[in-house]
Parts: sequence; structure tokens; C-alpha cells
Amino acid sequence: MRLSLFSTASAVFLAMVCPAVAQEVVLKIQTQHAATSLQGEALLDYAERVRGLTDGSLELEILTSSAVVKASESFEAAAMGILDGDSSSATYLTGKDPAFQFYADVMGGYDDPFQILAWYRTEGGLDLANELYNAHGMQLVGVFAAMPEALSSTKPLASVEDLQGWKFRAPPGMESEIFSKLGAAPVVTPFGEVFTAMSTGAVAGTDASTLTVNRGLGIYDIAKHTTWPGFHSMPIEHVTLNLAKWNALSPQHQRAMQVALDSMALDMATRSMFDDLATARALKTEGVAIHDWSPEDRAEFRAVAQETWAEWAEKSPAAKVAYDAHIAFMTRIGLIQ
Repeated sequence: MRLSLFSTASAVFLAMVCPAVAQEVVLKIQTQHAATSLQGEALLDYAERVRGLTDGSLELEILTSSAVVKASESFEAAAMGILDGDSSSATYLTGKDPAFQFYADVMGGYDDPFQILAWYRTEGGLDLANELYNAHGMQLVGVFAAMPEALSSTKPLASVEDLQGWKFRAPPGMESEIFSKLGAAPVVTPFGEVFTAMSTGAVAGTDASTLTVNRGLGIYDIAKHTTWPGFHSMPIEHVTLNLAKWNALSPQHQRAMQVALDSMALDMATRSMFDDLATARALKTEGVAIHDWSPEDRAEFRAVAQETWAEWAEKSPAAKVAYDAHIAFMTRIGLIQ
């Protein structure tokens, strides 16, 4: 009996002073990205960072390549508790509230991911976004982004004038609106059909991804023209958790998820930047023409983009709040006047 009581007291004491021996928490988070992609590798690395910061007491199981549900359904599946979390893009959520566009991609706005990360991390963007995410049963843990995307084309894209009549694959929403205003002919096509659309000649170009990803997809085997450095689109990837699951985590686990994501985001953005520099050098030797738009052409594109942002800001009260916050920050750092 004495041995049993002593053993029980010891176990209680160890549980108090060694929280790492507490029951392990496992969270299942889905992403549409493949495990071998830049984003997929970054998310798997993120899980390792969280494991290290928590001594293994918090385990993130990253479900790559939309293993459970379609990418467009991932956020909703997490909100319903089918998944614990979603790492995709708020682009899929604009039907819930147009404000999500301003947390998905401020088209033609920011020059690099470090600027958008600053808006989220030091300018109140994360708290602002969570007013919207929480209203839909989710917690935004944080975001990450690669370098701005590159346009690929079978004909020159040296200036804004070259967009006239240019038929290209595009995602739906704000981007298609901007390019249409500039005279292009966007064709909304799923990302998975990009290469087929290009190779069959259904479109003369595409907005797919970064310079490095485009090369990996084989797009430059067909398209011998590209814009770079990018300027028109820089998708923001989010990591979200079911709000009830988030609130059930200890403050230490919550902080570990945020700290690990912040460090991963900086590392991924840096890797993307240097990957694109190396890719640009390689493409030049492969006969691909790289078009760096002039400041005047970029300004013309951004002017049309700003006009479209303002239109989207009127779509909902939350959209106006997000729009105003971006405009204030961009003005302060000199991106817009």
C-alpha cells in the first residue's frame, strides 16, 4: 500500500513539474500542395519546428495534395471539424465575404513577401484578419508567401500595351477583372489544367506561379516569354485552425504554432527569392526572353489595380476595413502615393 501511494504521489509530482509528459496533441491540417513543392516542403518543415518547440507534445500532421477533401472545401471541412486545420488560400473564401480577397492577394500591391508579412506581423493585420476568420469558426494562425508570380507567354509581354488581346489562363475574381480592364482576355481555368491549356494552344499564356514553379511545370518548354520580377500577383497562403480546437490548446502550444510559422515564413520567402534568381539565370541560357516592366508600365498596372481594390472595398463592411488598413500601410512605406 505504501509503495502504491508513493508511486501515485510521484506521478502527480512529475506531471506538475514536467508538462512535456502530458498527453500528446495531434492536429490534422490539409494543404493542396504536394509534399515536394516549395510550399509543401515548408509546411512539413513547419510541423518539425512545432514539434521541436513543444518537445513533441504538439504534433501537426500535414495532409498534402488535398488528401481528404478538395482544396476549395478544406476551410469548410476544418470549420465543421472534419479536419483540424486548413492551409490553403483565402481566395476560396470570397463567396463567404469579399473581404477575404484582401487576405488572399492584394493584386498589384506588394513588391515582395517581406512587405506582406510585415503587414500581418507588425501592423495589426493578423488581429484584423481574425475578426473575419473567427466569425467563420476559424483561427488564422499566420501566413506565408512566395515571391510575386511571373506571367508566361508565347508572345512578347514587354509592356502593358502587349496585354491588348492577350488570351491567357487566369484564376477567377479580382485578377480577371484587372486584366480585362487592361485589354487582356483572361480565361478562367483550374491550375491543374495550365500545362494542357498552353500546350494545345487554347491560350497564349498563363498566370500560374513563380518563375521557379513555372519552369518546374514545363511551361517554358512552350512559352518563350515571361515577366520577371513579378508584379501582378503574390498569393498569400494561410494556416488556420478550427476555432474550438485553437481555444482548447494551451497558451504555450498556441505560441509555438505562431513562432514556428513566423520563422518558416521568413525562410520560405528567402528561399523563393534566391530560387527565382537562379531560375532567371538558367532561363536566359535556355532562350527564354525575360521582360522586366518599366516603372511607368508597373504604375499603369497598379493604377488599374487600385481602382479595382476600391470597388471590392465597397462589397462588404469587412472588405472596407481591410482595404483601408492596406492602403494606410502601403502609403506609409511608399508603395502608393
